[in-house]
Amino acid sequence: MPHSPAEKKRVLGRVNRVRGQLDALQAALEQGAECGPVLQQIAALRGAVNGLMAGVLESHLREEFSQLTDTSKAQRASIDEVVSLVRTYLK
Repeated sequence: MPHSPAEKKRVLGRVNRVRGQLDALQAALEQGAECGPVLQQIAALRGAVNGLMAGVLESHLREEFSQLTDTSKAQRASIDEVVSLVRTYLK
């Protein structure tokens, strides 16, 4: 869970964008939109949710690992590497 005000604001902004995309998808389905655009909206929504998950997970990893020890430059680099791998996986 993001704890700093800046992180909370960033995560809540992503949630609001996801909500907007979901509302647009619902409207498209209710209006009987073509399959192509609907599938594109679903893919965009999936990407937005994955981005949200990656952001929250990154915040969690950084917070948890920084509390375990006094993080050195090498440890911060390792955390950065793990975060990068997770982001790549979630794309």
